[in-house]
Amino acid sequence: MNAPVVDPYQGEFPETIEEYLHHGTMKCIAFNRTGTLLAAGCSNGSCVIWDFETRGLAREFRDKDCTAPITTVSWSRYGHRLLASATDKSLTLWDVSTGEKIDRITLQQTPLRASLQPGSPTSSICLACPLSSAPLLVDLNTGSTTVLPVSVSENGNPPAPNPRNKFADGTPPFTPTAATFDKHGDLIYVGNSKGEILIVDSKTIQVHAVIPIPGGTVVKDIVLSRDGQYLLTNSNDRIIRVYKNILPVKGSGEEIRNISNNSNGYGSHYDKLKANGASCLILSCELSDAITKIQWKTPCFSGNGEWIVGASANKGEHRLQIWDQTGRLVKILDGPKEALIDLAWHPVEPTIATVSVTGFVYIWAKEHVENWSAFAPDFVELEENEEYVEREDEFDLNPREEEAEEVVIDENAEIDIETFEKNTVFSDVEDSVDEVVFLPAIPSPDAPDEQPEKCLGSSSKLEDSNHSGSPSSMDAVQNGQTVPQASSPMEVDNSTAEDPAEGPNSKRKRRLSVKGLELQQSEKVKKPAAKNKSNGKSTKSSAKQMESANGNSAAFDDEATEDDEVNIDS
Repeated sequence: MNAPVVDPYQGEFPETIEEYLHHGTMKCIAFNRTGTLLAAGCSNGSCVIWDFETRGLAREFRDKDCTAPITTVSWSRYGHRLLASATDKSLTLWDVSTGEKIDRITLQQTPLRASLQPGSPTSSICLACPLSSAPLLVDLNTGSTTVLPVSVSENGNPPAPNPRNKFADGTPPFTPTAATFDKHGDLIYVGNSKGEILIVDSKTIQVHAVIPIPGGTVVKDIVLSRDGQYLLTNSNDRIIRVYKNILPVKGSGEEIRNISNNSNGYGSHYDKLKANGASCLILSCELSDAITKIQWKTPCFSGNGEWIVGASANKGEHRLQIWDQTGRLVKILDGPKEALIDLAWHPVEPTIATVSVTGFVYIWAKEHVENWSAFAPDFVELEENEEYVEREDEFDLNPREEEAEEVVIDENAEIDIETFEKNTVFSDVEDSVDEVVFLPAIPSPDAPDEQPEKCLGSSSKLEDSNHSGSPSSMDAVQNGQTVPQASSPMEVDNSTAEDPAEGPNSKRKRRLSVKGLELQQSEKVKKPAAKNKSNGKSTKSSAKQMESANGNSAAFDDEATEDDEVNIDS
């Protein structure tokens, strides 16, 4: 097969962890359409939005009614709204610009996934995939729900769902949890435990096509590429299957209705749906690890749909594998020894964001190497110093050198400063749509000055050590947890210091000398001077006490000086 055509803007792969983001314990992430903002759901029920260009925190949404962990976050088409689903069975819709809560409803079961319909810029219709239940179409404004069909019987009527979650015809129970919209929200692709992909009309809730998956195992994930050209499934048989979408990206609903109306002459309705499915999706390749046979988690496409990435589902393993459209493995990325729970590929750049079980978001990027020849084509990089021999005529003036032709500039030509060329990656954007691309970042407060020296010393020690790359141990030190005994003199001096007023940067605070004590006591005496004048006896007694104190301190200071000299000599 021919090698895939690589987009020059996104033809490279991420190689290493560039940095990480940390705010609470994050559980899930999602990029907006342009990749300028990254939304994350946290374990305390809040949602945050990062400015991905500056890596600054731009928004934080908190709902007093929701303190349960967030299971998924989803952007609206042009970034005006953000949908969050939580383990308390709630769906919350936020206004990204104002930070206000638009709607909140509670389902009967916990939604594992939820996504807004991409057809409208301010859509209030979402697709929810509850735990051990059929997918639902939910209207967040009215709270109404519509159960989607997950199987088709021979007579063409979908079996009615029952409380025990079984087929009406007596077949084994099913637990479908995978469903996704197409690019414009006209169709819904649903996966079930029978190993089938159902194509459902989002308006009429009618099944138009069925695509049987080889192996017939439970479908765990269904993901559509951003351009709508490819679809992948992740099944329990440890295989990721990639399908080519034959339907037109725009107007797919009308096209599949025409296919369904024109298909006749089949023995059963199920055979008709399978024939329709063959006209919608074609199996392109199958991806798996033939050696380890590992389960996959959260697979997805790259921004241009040419690459597929899948994460290992093994505990304590942060591993990514990247394939091309022919099924060839092209890259393996190994991260810290922390389980991976979610990932997202940047829409434009060769960058991947992954979420670990500790709540950190790791940013995988290309490791850039300085290439000076890119600035000067005739520049030659040397591995070591070489002696340069100057040519005889190198700096001679050459009168015969051709002069550069002057560029003729029409000063009277009109310059258009309003029209701009569209990016081909986002060519489907309407000119009249006001898209949310950037948000002002929230300035982060400075660290307090009274932070204990012991924590600072331990944190810097962990940064310098050859750690596995996980910052979780650094946070354990900063949060005041147990820290191993330090071997540096700075930590030992601070732990044995008796004076609590010592600054964090001082190793040891020396006591004042006799003259210093006299100055200090004299300042204290000056303040109550008016009262002391009327009582001469008290003034004399205080002076005597000061002299005795000076004598004792002088003796003590001499002893401390002698001890220091002995230590230095030893």
